Amino acid sequence: MLKSLHISHYVLIDSLDIDFRQGFSVLTGQTGAGKSIILGALNLLTGQRAESRTISEDADKCIIEGHFDLTGFGLQDSFTEYGLDYDETDTIFRREILKSGKSRAFINDTPVGLSELKDIGSRLIDIHSQHQNLLLGTETFQTYVTDTIAGNTELLKEYRECYRQHAECSRRLKELRDEEALSHSEHDYIQFQYDELEKARLIPGEQEQLENEQELLSNAEEIKEALYQAISFLNGESDSAVLRTRQALQSLKNAAHGISSVQELTGRLDSCLIELRDICSEAERIEEATSYNPERLEYISNRLSTIYSLQKKHNCDSEDSLIELTGTLQEKLSRISSFGEDIADMERQEKSLRDKLQALAAKLSESRKKAAVSIRERIMQMLAPLGIKGGQFHISISHKDSFDGNGSDRISFMFAANQGSSLQELAQTASGGEISRVMLIIKSLLAGAIDLPTVIFDEIDTGVSGAVAEQMALMMRRMCSEGRQVIAITHLPQIASKGDIHYLVYKNETDGSTHTYISELDKEQRITEIARMISGATITDAALDNARALIDN
Repeated sequence: MLKSLHISHYVLIDSLDIDFRQGFSVLTGQTGAGKSIILGALNLLTGQRAESRTISEDADKCIIEGHFDLTGFGLQDSFTEYGLDYDETDTIFRREILKSGKSRAFINDTPVGLSELKDIGSRLIDIHSQHQNLLLGTETFQTYVTDTIAGNTELLKEYRECYRQHAECSRRLKELRDEEALSHSEHDYIQFQYDELEKARLIPGEQEQLENEQELLSNAEEIKEALYQAISFLNGESDSAVLRTRQALQSLKNAAHGISSVQELTGRLDSCLIELRDICSEAERIEEATSYNPERLEYISNRLSTIYSLQKKHNCDSEDSLIELTGTLQEKLSRISSFGEDIADMERQEKSLRDKLQALAAKLSESRKKAAVSIRERIMQMLAPLGIKGGQFHISISHKDSFDGNGSDRISFMFAANQGSSLQELAQTASGGEISRVMLIIKSLLAGAIDLPTVIFDEIDTGVSGAVAEQMALMMRRMCSEGRQVIAITHLPQIASKGDIHYLVYKNETDGSTHTYISELDKEQRITEIARMISGATITDAALDNARALIDN
């Protein structure tokens, strides 16, 4: 339950501290006193988005802090899920909103994101405001109510995981089929490209080798003549480089006796002679090997023409790129041929998940139909005490041909305020007051189905009065069983008089500023406040007596 609430620098609240207790508490106050401000602070504490304009004008930030006692509600797993410390008797939620518009949130002094604050906060406190009555007309809320009271939490969790897997499998199957269709339309072209490249039988480094050989064959005669002349100059019959070098070497040897520097020159020239002879031998070998071969030259020209053409066609700069492209095309062809097998495998997975999904949806439907009978009976029992004596209620569950995140059921709450009237969808036939009463009944059923420490009603009594309001108050009191705390913000004396604790919200103007305050009332103060609610600004003796009677009853 909510033990205490601290609010500072929030709208009209400069600083406010409230202690709450177990049981049925009521908050009253004149219109505009600030009850909605306190409710807004609680909403911020449980994850609602904040605006910087909510901060008091003279402050840099506002702080909202709530202390909770969660004893007996088994909520430790919710904290463990997010790696948060858990203190059963004093769990602290804190929210800070800065002037810049930024905000910070903490649970037990550990920083958390808004999503975490909202998720855990929703398990601690349920705030029912007037706009939530609109939810009663939505299929999503009606399905949630049915599943919660039916105890379908784990079954629904299993179903939704299967639904997610089936959706993912169906998406992948569609992608495979689209890929297959696209690939088949391109298959012939890809096969043509591959066959053309495969037929070329490209070899790494072949282009450079052929280009060098082409250069040689194209200029064979000139090269052979030049080599022949070079050989003659180097090692001809007369006046050749080898002959002159050999003669020079002999002269140096004759002069080398006892002169070390000449001996060194002799050695160097001897090495030159050896190199000249080697060059002559290599030149002679090349000259002999060089010959004009028109057939080979034609083959090389055609081969290079094929390589150049393929490079231009496929926008490649080397035969290595063409070889890589050949491998890529081969992989594509292999992939196309395997689509059938992949699709068949994916179809088997999709069918298996669809069968499982259908089975889980059927279990959900069966559970809902069984629970719908019980829910109808319980709601029907509580309609008459709330002033809808001839009221009828029914939960219509029909089958849909498709699945969604909640199964394959279409759930609709049907209602008729008077006996003999035909049942229609609740949102279309019920008045505002009737919707408020039905919502209260549903909230009481939900409170019994889930462990919620605190439930807050914000003017759920709209459109009712008198004995009906008294019955609504008694219903809220009954919701306080098993340690649950219920807080009602109300304008009706019949409801205010049934509270175990009564808080008054009021405004004061000091030094030109308006501030909101809250105080717990003792019995005499309660009588005065309830008398004001009965008679207005002028409190009469009759109103005071009426207030005492309401409290004592």
